This record gives sequence, structure tokens and C-alpha cells, in this order.
Amino acid sequence: MSNKKTADLDFAFSRRTAIAGAAGGLVWAGLVARLFQLQILEQEQYRQQAEANHIKLQLAPPQRGRILDRFGRPLASHRRAGRVSVIPEQTDDPERTLAQIAELIEIPDDKLERLANDIRYNRRRNAAFVPVTIANELTYEDFARMNVHEAEIPGLNVEMALTRSYPRGRDFAHVLGYVARASQDDLTRLSDGMTGKEAETLKTMFRHPDMRTGRQGMERFAEEWLRGKPGYRKLVTNAHGRIIEEIPDERLAPMPGRDLFVTIDSDLQRVAIERFAGESGAAVVLDIETGDVLAMVSTPAFDPNDFVNGISSAAYAELRDDSRSPLYPRAHGGVYPPGSTFKMVVATAALEAGVIKPEERVHCNRYYHFGNRTWHCWKHGGHGSVNMHQAIKGSCDVYFYEIARRTGVDKIAETAHKFGFGESWVLGMTGGRSGLVPDREWKQRVRKENWYEGETLNFGIGQGQLGVTPLQLALMTARIAREGKPFKPRMIGIGPQSDVDQVLDAPLEQDIMARMKAGMYGVTSEGGGTAYRSGDLGLGGPRLAGKTGTAQVRRITREERASGIRKGENIARELRDHALFVAYAPADDPKYAISVIVEHGEGGSSTAGPVARDILHYALKTDSRRKPSYSQSASLSPNLSDEGEPT
Repeated sequence: MSNKKTADLDFAFSRRTAIAGAAGGLVWAGLVARLFQLQILEQEQYRQQAEANHIKLQLAPPQRGRILDRFGRPLASHRRAGRVSVIPEQTDDPERTLAQIAELIEIPDDKLERLANDIRYNRRRNAAFVPVTIANELTYEDFARMNVHEAEIPGLNVEMALTRSYPRGRDFAHVLGYVARASQDDLTRLSDGMTGKEAETLKTMFRHPDMRTGRQGMERFAEEWLRGKPGYRKLVTNAHGRIIEEIPDERLAPMPGRDLFVTIDSDLQRVAIERFAGESGAAVVLDIETGDVLAMVSTPAFDPNDFVNGISSAAYAELRDDSRSPLYPRAHGGVYPPGSTFKMVVATAALEAGVIKPEERVHCNRYYHFGNRTWHCWKHGGHGSVNMHQAIKGSCDVYFYEIARRTGVDKIAETAHKFGFGESWVLGMTGGRSGLVPDREWKQRVRKENWYEGETLNFGIGQGQLGVTPLQLALMTARIAREGKPFKPRMIGIGPQSDVDQVLDAPLEQDIMARMKAGMYGVTSEGGGTAYRSGDLGLGGPRLAGKTGTAQVRRITREERASGIRKGENIARELRDHALFVAYAPADDPKYAISVIVEHGEGGSSTAGPVARDILHYALKTDSRRKPSYSQSASLSPNLSDEGEPT
């Protein structure tokens, strides 16, 4: 081979080698660059993706905020209780597992089939590791027994869970309401206005077995305040999604709900309930100076603890069908005829309208004739000639028939609204009702009928179509005691306030209110007063000023009047009159206002008056209105000064 040919071959080989080397170098450079990108530049991204393959973030529900009374005593809190559940993937025979559990604790037969179906459902939807709750609220004995047998029964899981607790039970049932598992209606209501992602997060949170939502009362009104915000649990899972361990991470912890302080004195509430001694009725106590609701009693009541984990159909039916209506929120949702407690409103309207002077007399011989009908006074033989003060003191019906006729229904209705009637007072609760203050326009609009003057006479003594709540009666009493100065009631010390600013500030003349106060003082402290025996508070000096009322629940026939009106044991309980009493104390320096109604108690002075007196005795003796444990800060809703401006 010639030298030239050999040189050409060497050159070609060198060129190919260089090209191959360059190509290889490029490949290696690309590999190194890619490795640098993966190992250095994108290390954190791929680390997180790799971690996500075995670390799962599970939504963790927040702990619900407590509800506390004005002195920090718990009304709604939490307690730990035993819970039994079954992990579906750990049992091949749900019926047998449930049967073994039923041998140790009581499980209704109709519930066993549903639980077995729930276990199978979780297995079908690839959620076999999600526990199915079998029983809550285990007794100590049941919890100990289940723990002993936990290892023997496939899928059994025994644990302590946190549950809502109402330590004072029935005392605050109608104020607080209760919590329960969220229904579809609850979820729709709670997620209203949320984005799709927010709504889905909310629904996921409420699927947790420990999560509850407020259904009534303050629990529902303050739901967002009490609920808190969910967090996450960092869980290590295997390839099948089963939880292996939990990694603590404080950054992901849920934010607990905020505590809510109410203005009520729970001890005063308890004393008031005990004073009813089993009778059905309601009582409301107000701090006249600050507007704080110090007691709001509805009795009988239900135990809200029964609803936390779901009440049985039989137990609920028993409450629903109880003739004494324990589910009925009487204090703010019960509507009753006010009877003679309404006479101060009628007297105020008459003086405002100028249809009578305070010293003008009306003669009462027990009868009042108007048209072709006769109206009766409660006092056999009548009251004789009485002026306004004497008419309030002796509760003369004939006097109020006359001034109501002169004043007219529309003016009386207008004045009634100044005292808070006809309005639903929220104050941080659900379930309140406005009652009814009828007038000509209302009857024409609702019943398509004209108003008759005879209806005005019934209106004048707090009967007829007029309906009020015990809360409204207490507000009326507070306005009188304050001599017409603006009044803003409140029930939440620290917590969410109502969107509607409810204030009693319609003008009432001070001299007229002073006359109403004098009349109420006469009722309890002057001869001929209908509640003279209730005036002494038993505190060595202070007295109360009040007004009795008896509200008819049936029509008394002419024949019964002639033969004698039946009372007491001679008539069925549900046909007996309601007994009412409103008062403030001390009479010379008002601090507290109260309204009491005893259903079918018949006598305002004999039944409701002593109840009110004893409640006020306790409030004054213990100083229920003393400074609450929460500080007086801007978070509170202040009352108004005499000029109607925030203090």
C-alpha cells in the first residue's frame, strides 16, 4: 500500500474518531446537564412529588369553641367519651363482627343491618381503611369491656373521642340550642356564597365523625364564630392508601373555634328554673342599666346532650308529643295574650293621645256596655270611681275598656311598638318570634275584614288577637323603669352580633313613664294593689314594683258567669288561665326588670308574682349584674346613653 493511501486512511479514521468523540462528548454533556437539573436544580420539586407518593394530607376538623356564662362558667364545652368503630378492610364478615360486638354492648337490631351495609359500602368505594362508627358515648364499663376484647374481634377499633357537652343540661336548652351531624340541608345553608373549592372543603370536614354543626339557638347563630378552621394531618400511607403513621406538623394544625361569652348568670338561671317547681312557663330577667339579659328561662325543656350523637326516633317522638311541649322556646318564641300587664301600654297611649287626664275618673260597676254587648270587669261588684293610678293599681278592666275605646286601636298599636312589641328580638339566638300587634291595616290586609270597636275593648285589657313574648314583656318593663330612656338589650358579651341593630329608642315622655312607675308601685305597695303581698323582697327594705296579669285561654259563657266561673280543680288544666307578672326592683332605684308567665297558673298575684319576687330576691342578694369576667371592651355591644348615643 502506498504511503499516500495509508495517509488517507489515517486521516479518515482520525476524522471519524473525532466526530464520534465529539458526539459522545455531547451525549455525556447532555446526561450530566440533565442529572444536574434533576439532582440540583429540580431536587425539591421531585422530592415533594416522591414524598406525595407516600405522604397524605388528611383534613383535620377544628375543636368547637366553648360557650361560657358572664362569669366564665361553661355552658357548652367538650368531654372525652368512648367510641367503637369497625375498620372494613380488617373484617371479611361484617355480620359476624357486629354480632360479636353486640354481645358486649347494646346495639339495636334495626341498626345492625344498616351498619353492615355501611361497612360493605366503604369496601366497594376503595375506602376500606375508613372506620365506620358503631357506638358513641360508651359508659366506663362498656369502654373497659370493649378494650379487653379489641384484639379478639376482627376490625374492632376502640378509642376516646371528643364530643360536645352541655354540663347544665336542660337549664339552657332553648338559649344554646344544640349541635348535630350536618345534614344535606345544613351543608347547603353553610356553603351558601362559597366557591366550589371552599364548599367541597366544608363538606369534607363535616364528614368527619367528630364534626358537628349548630342546629338551634346560639349554636346555630354563632356557627362560624364557634366552628374554627380546619387543618390537616400529615399521614404516611402505603401503596394501597392505608395509614401507617402520622407525622406531627404544627404548621398544619386546625384553628380552634373561638369562645363565646353570654350575659346570663347561670346560677340565677338555675334558681329561676327551680322556682317554677315543675310548672310550665318562662321568665326573663334584664339588667336595666346595661341591657344584659341575666336569665332567660323556658321550662320544661329538653336535654341538648341527647342530640349530639343523634336522638332516636322514639325519643324524639316522646319530646314532640309531650303535652307540656319541652321543645317550645317559651321565653323568646312563646306567644301569649299579655292580659293586664299590657295596661301600662294602653294608659301610655291614652295620655299621649290626650283622650284622658290622669285624674279623670271612670265609674266601674263591673259592667261595660257597648253596642249590644256587655264586657265584664274581673272584680265582682266593680271598683267604683277610679282614676288612672287607681285603675292600674287595682287593674280595673272597665277603666281600660273606656280609655281603649277613646284612644283607638291604631294609636295603641303604635305605642306598643315603642315598647318592643311586634318585633322579633334576635339577641344571638334563633327561634325568636315577633308575636302580633294588630291594627286596622293588618286585619284588612290579612283577613280582608274591617276592624270592630268591640275588638279594641279586648285589646285594652291585653286580650283578643294581641300576642306577645315574655322577652317583650321584660323589655316593656325595662323601658318603664328607665322612664322612657333608650334601651338596647343584649345577650352576647363577646361574640358575633346581630346584623340588625335592635334598639328601643322611640320617644316616650318621661312624666308619663313616671306615672306608670307610680302605678306599678301601687300594685305591690299600696292598699288595694293586686299584688300587695309580692312587694316585699325579704331583704330588709327594698321593694319591687310590678303588675299582675291573667290571660284567658278560653271563652267564659254567660251561663258560667251566672253560676260562678270555674277554677282550679274544677276545670281541666289546659283550660285554666295563664298567670303573668312583670316587675322591676328595687322600686326606688331600678336595677332589674323581670317578666314571668306560669302557663295555666290562673292567678298573676298568687302564682306568677311570688316566682318573680323570689328570682329578684336572689338577683339582688347575689348581685347578678356585677361586672362580668370578660372585660368591658370595644368587642361588646354597648348600651345607649340618655341622649341615645353609644357610651
